[in-house]
Amino acid sequence: MNTPFSPTAQASFSESEYEVALEWLFSQIPNYQKQGKSAYKPGLEAIKKLCALFGNPEHHLKCIHIGGTNGKGSTSSMLASILQEAGYKVGLYTSPHLIDFTERIKLNGTPAEKGFVLQFLQKLRSLELDFQPSFFECTTVMAYAYFAFVKVDYAIIEVGLGGRLDSTNTLKPLVCAITNVALDHTDLLGDTVEQIALEKAGIIKLGVPIVSGDDNPQTNAILEQKAKELKAPFIRAFEIETTLESDLKGNYQKKNIKVVLALVEQLLALDVNIPPEAIEKGLQNTQRNTQFIGRWYEFSNDPLILCDTGHNHAGLQEVFAQLESLPRFKHIVLGFVKDKKIEQVLEILPTEARYYFVKPSIERGRNPQEYEDLLKMAKINYSLFQSVQEGYLAATQNVKKGEILFIGGSNFVVGEFLEINLEK
Repeated sequence: MNTPFSPTAQASFSESEYEVALEWLFSQIPNYQKQGKSAYKPGLEAIKKLCALFGNPEHHLKCIHIGGTNGKGSTSSMLASILQEAGYKVGLYTSPHLIDFTERIKLNGTPAEKGFVLQFLQKLRSLELDFQPSFFECTTVMAYAYFAFVKVDYAIIEVGLGGRLDSTNTLKPLVCAITNVALDHTDLLGDTVEQIALEKAGIIKLGVPIVSGDDNPQTNAILEQKAKELKAPFIRAFEIETTLESDLKGNYQKKNIKVVLALVEQLLALDVNIPPEAIEKGLQNTQRNTQFIGRWYEFSNDPLILCDTGHNHAGLQEVFAQLESLPRFKHIVLGFVKDKKIEQVLEILPTEARYYFVKPSIERGRNPQEYEDLLKMAKINYSLFQSVQEGYLAATQNVKKGEILFIGGSNFVVGEFLEINLEK
């Protein structure tokens, strides 16, 4: 077995040296988060080559693999928190990041060391590659290498996009999960939930237990059939009854908790020692243990300012339904990326609200002027802004005592807002 990449003795380095290396990663490597479909590189050939060049660090990890349309990050973080409370050293790989790149790769809630990131990128730049890896492929191998270097007990790996052709799908996990299946990234994964379910089912491995949180009989049947073909035990998490709650708020977390509990059951069956108190404490301390924010995140109490990164139709439907349940007038700051089907979002907007449509400051950010005709047809009270911060500041001027200010529509909107306004 190859020896995984590990940095040399941690020599001192300057912050500027680190920033230059990171800028190279963001600017020179095709990045789906920034560029969209043109940067997406489906398939496993490149990730296998890249892993080999770094000593196949994934072969040294005990992994839990988590896919699905929505809830992957929350589910991964809650499970990580439980394992931490049980005394384990836990690696957590999620995407995208909201503020800082190292949020993607955490050890017991602490972001990856910048010295490791720098040396990894220096090694990557020195390779004479005969192929062009994607940003996600590079960061995935970096996560594997970091977790192998720090010798985690368990690594929780979130699928990036889809499943079958996702860069994370070379793993041999202990157990995997699919939180749910809904329409998202239809230009890449298929334009029906059945097609998307087949892509998600691609993470199911021969004989490896698969937990399903999807309570849609149509899509769940597809997942179950794939599991049957691969002789993989199939666990219906949505049938679990529980009163346990998490400190991650949002009504949709109730479904994610069931997936977490089903994953814990499978780990217990593999003789992983997880005391009952670790389960309860892990759920209650997820935000503290993993530094996971952005899902029904209470930024401020007076006035009540909420953020949520839900961005596809199914995710926004859950978020807007919970907003509607709060008997207060809402000020809603929303922004989207270019491939978002705005007309579908407008159909589910809360009615008693004033809207502030903004442009996320990334290449894929969509200018709200491009869809103003749809806004006029929707007959809502709205204003347009060229940045997230402009929209937010305008909303703060209008919020009255007892009203709510909500910020969302995209990971990039929430990330941009928090980067500017969250106290460092």
